[in-house]
Amino acid sequence: MRFRLAIIAVALVLGTLPSLAIDPPYQRQMERLAEIMGSLYFLQPLCQAGTEDWRGEMAELIELDQPDEDRRQRLAGAFNVGYTAYSRSYRACTPAAREAFTRLLSEAERTARDIHTRFAE
Repeated sequence: MRFRLAIIAVALVLGTLPSLAIDPPYQRQMERLAEIMGSLYFLQPLCQAGTEDWRGEMAELIELDQPDEDRRQRLAGAFNVGYTAYSRSYRACTPAAREAFTRLLSEAERTARDIHTRFAE
């Protein structure tokens, strides 16, 4: 639930910033957030039942950000990198996979909060 609120806050920031021809200052953080969300998309069904649709959340973030095609591709690519990285390492839920999920979720919350704090206020 906290993460959902953080994502909404980031979405609000993205909706209020003007479109730029160059990467916005939060692009690197958005790419990291996309990568984390891809990892969570793989790990969640593996280790715990959850209602979060990480792929849907990522699609919503991209839509709200309204990136140009290059940025859109980089964000989608980062999501896929995160998914692929964990799909190569885990076939079953292990203590390490559970720990990775917990840490990634915390990092996603921090990153979303940081984007909101630094660029919305």
